[in-house]
Amino acid sequence: MEKIDCLKNTPVLRDDERLELLAKLNQTFDGEKIGVNTLEGGNLPRRGEILTIINKLLELVFPGYNDKLFSLDELSDFFANEIKELELLLFDQICRAMKHGCKGDNCADCNISMQAKESVKKFLSNIPDIREMLKLDVHAAYVGDPAAMSYDEIILSYPCIKTIAIQRFAHLLYLDKIPLIPRMMTEYAHSLTGIDIHPGATLGQGVFIDHGTGVVIGETAIIGNNVRIYQGVTLGALSFPKDACGMLIKGKKRHPTIEDNVIIYAGATVLGDITIGSNSVIGGNVWVTESLAQGTKITAKLPEHYVKVGK
Repeated sequence: MEKIDCLKNTPVLRDDERLELLAKLNQTFDGEKIGVNTLEGGNLPRRGEILTIINKLLELVFPGYNDKLFSLDELSDFFANEIKELELLLFDQICRAMKHGCKGDNCADCNISMQAKESVKKFLSNIPDIREMLKLDVHAAYVGDPAAMSYDEIILSYPCIKTIAIQRFAHLLYLDKIPLIPRMMTEYAHSLTGIDIHPGATLGQGVFIDHGTGVVIGETAIIGNNVRIYQGVTLGALSFPKDACGMLIKGKKRHPTIEDNVIIYAGATVLGDITIGSNSVIGGNVWVTESLAQGTKITAKLPEHYVKVGK
């Protein structure tokens, strides 16, 4: 076999080839309006800081379940330090998002700093309520899963708890019309757990997503209290209305409303702006595109199996 000598720092392109490549690359930026922020990139929220914010929020709602260990006597000081750091981080990232999303000719006239301060205050004031809701989510997982041995096990290991916690915080920012950050938060959770919940979705109390892999919940979905969802479920849109120019219309209700005490089993697909009545049960692999009355039970027809024994 021929021996190949590889020399470090050996250029692959000739100077003229490199200049030609750079020229072509620069041309792709001419008049760019989509996906490139050559000058405004400094105003984009920073992924690293958003991740830090997420981790601090999880530490606040589930203290002692992360890397930091402390006693109850230290809890108040811990909360004080975390909230102080969150104030600064949130203010900076929300300012960045607002400035980047500003549509005015002069962003200084928008008083972004004051708006960001109010958003941070509103967000932080909701942390106790989010924590109370997450207690109910953990309890729902415990009573809904016979394999769950303790609340500790659920908080430490169940992917739905982390995803729902992050989504609940992202939803607050979504409602406050903060650009970029809510979706960054939920897509981070999606990448960790395989559970994709849009920050716009409204979750009631005591929501349990068992296993969770492959669950998709769309932006305008509304989920009631004590709803249980299994892996592979989609709460999606049936169609996408367009305007006179053929562009998709944003913000219209297009996802299902799931009322209280509904169970949706694995692989079910529920599409469109329909309502699934309370206390209903949707069986595995069912396809639903019409509203269901309260107490409805719907299952798919059993498939026919061909069984061959031996040769």
